[in-house]
Amino acid sequence: MSDSKKLLIGSTEPYSGKTATVLGLGLQLKQRGIDIAYGKPISTCATERLEVCPDEDRQFITQMLDLSGDRVKPTLFSLDAETIQTQMSGATADYAAQLGSYRDAEDAALLLIEGPGTLDEGTLFGLSLPQMAALADAPVLLVARFQSMLMVDGLLAAKQKLGDRLLGVLINDVPDEQLPLVQTTVRDCLDRYQIPLFGVLPSSPLMRSVSVGELVERLDAEIVCCGDRLEGLVESLSIGAMNVNSALKYFRRADNMAVVTGGDRADIQLAALETSTQCLVLTGHLPPRADILGRAKELEVPILSVDLDTLTTVEKIEKAFQQVRLHEPIKAECMHLLMEQHFEIDRLLATLSIQPALSVSGSV
Repeated sequence: MSDSKKLLIGSTEPYSGKTATVLGLGLQLKQRGIDIAYGKPISTCATERLEVCPDEDRQFITQMLDLSGDRVKPTLFSLDAETIQTQMSGATADYAAQLGSYRDAEDAALLLIEGPGTLDEGTLFGLSLPQMAALADAPVLLVARFQSMLMVDGLLAAKQKLGDRLLGVLINDVPDEQLPLVQTTVRDCLDRYQIPLFGVLPSSPLMRSVSVGELVERLDAEIVCCGDRLEGLVESLSIGAMNVNSALKYFRRADNMAVVTGGDRADIQLAALETSTQCLVLTGHLPPRADILGRAKELEVPILSVDLDTLTTVEKIEKAFQQVRLHEPIKAECMHLLMEQHFEIDRLLATLSIQPALSVSGSV
């Protein structure tokens, strides 16, 4: 039997930054010479089109951590409509027993297990976060996205469900103006309830960005030009519905925008192209004028055309920002830096009784 240990990374709600935390933590562990393995028992879907839904998060983490096949645990099932319906019908599989492979001894020093999106997700399959922690015999690092100070309620409720299995908490995406309160008032409160706070990560526009390609999929958009520039990251959304002078002032205050405007608003489109715009999204399925198309090609700014009204288009893009996925290497690098600067990795390792193989001085 080896001395391998396990750590289950869970979250209080979907899109809290759980996958990014797994990756950032994994990169730090490898930097310290710790041999790690990774597994994600429940595969989740990044898109509403379930028929084309491999678990991209799992694939990305495996690639970025450079894990060999024997360091990647199998996924037990995909949490899609068909699997849920089958489980509800009574033709059930014993997924809890299958999770035994995660409990067995590993050659790696630490097995990182990525849990479900919430504490309760997976209950139908006997694999909610508390159930998974018990079956895998693993302590839990809980990731929570900051919404307001009331998030403490959710963390205390999680403590009630997880009990002594809750190893500690990472609070993610904290606005700069809230950082002092989280570092003092929230930390002190959690300490009183014996919930260690291992890290407080500040908000990052890059981590909350979405690629132009992701917007194409979300909007089912037609790519009018610059289809080879879809890797650009959109950090903000601007709506071109005012007069052009007001719009230009508005656009100049934002960076890396997606600008949504009517296909007939040539003045707004030209103004957007002269500012920090990653893509133009034209509503009403109207083609741009030739001069606008030429300028966009010159600046390499993709133009997307959608057969939607402005309100629906904006709602879909805002939903994309709320459901950001981690699929770009630059985001992996950003998360690595955030974790190095704001996460107490050595304290975590001491709590897990894991000795680093390499010493690390300074930050990345």
